[in-house]
Amino acid sequence: MVVHQDIRDVWDILKTVEDPEIPVISVFDLGIVRDVRMDSDLCIVEITPTYSGCPATKVIEDSIRQALISAGIEDFRIETTLSPPWSTAMLSNDGREKLREYGIAPPEDEETDKLALMGEDRQVSCPQCGSKDTKMVSQFGSTPCKAHFQCKECLEPFDYFKCL
Repeated sequence: MVVHQDIRDVWDILKTVEDPEIPVISVFDLGIVRDVRMDSDLCIVEITPTYSGCPATKVIEDSIRQALISAGIEDFRIETTLSPPWSTAMLSNDGREKLREYGIAPPEDEETDKLALMGEDRQVSCPQCGSKDTKMVSQFGSTPCKAHFQCKECLEPFDYFKCL
């Protein structure tokens, strides 16, 4: 059994674990990994799903488990915590850029999403051409945490990662 005393090694491993729904972003960059700590020889990885009913949570846990075992870490526990809840503020800057490069508009800010609650149009930048001349096609995109948009400039459809 290999025990990693250096928490940074575990964080580096977690940076390689892909999100199952958006494989270009790691669970680290998505902000799902809340904490890594040692309790004697036990490594504890604390995660928070993007929302409590996220269907990918089990797959994420299994992927983390496999990554740790592959790295020789056998004495670990994965804990799921729902409080405080995950928010898009937990996305890393690298994660936001990876989303954009993949064709998903990263969350703009809370004010942008609040406009929709007031019946106003969101001003979401197209991840393809950068234009803010976009329209929401559907409040619901490919997953519950995304909305579907279309750019009026380049006409490309895209998902927008809602600000939560």
